[in-house]
Amino acid sequence: MLGISKRGDGYLRKLLVHGARAVLRHAERRDDGLSQWLQALVARKHINVAIVALANKTARIAWAVTRQNKVYDPALAASPAI
Repeated sequence: MLGISKRGDGYLRKLLVHGARAVLRHAERRDDGLSQWLQALVARKHINVAIVALANKTARIAWAVTRQNKVYDPALAASPAI
C-alpha cells in the first residue's frame, strides 16, 4: 500500500481526511500514543500533510484489521511502522 491517491474511492478518501482533521483538533488535549505521534508530526510538517498522514494511517489500520480478522489495538496505532 502506498499513500492516499486519487485512484481510489473519492468519497471514502474525503471521509478519512475529514475524520483525521477532527482527530487533530482534539489531539492536543490528549496524551495517548497516537495523539503524541500526531503532535510531533504537526511540529515537523505542515498541518495538511499531517492530516493526510493520519488519514493514510487510519486507512492502513482499517485495512489490516479487516484483512487479518484481528481486534484493533491502540498501542500499535502509535507505532510509526503502520
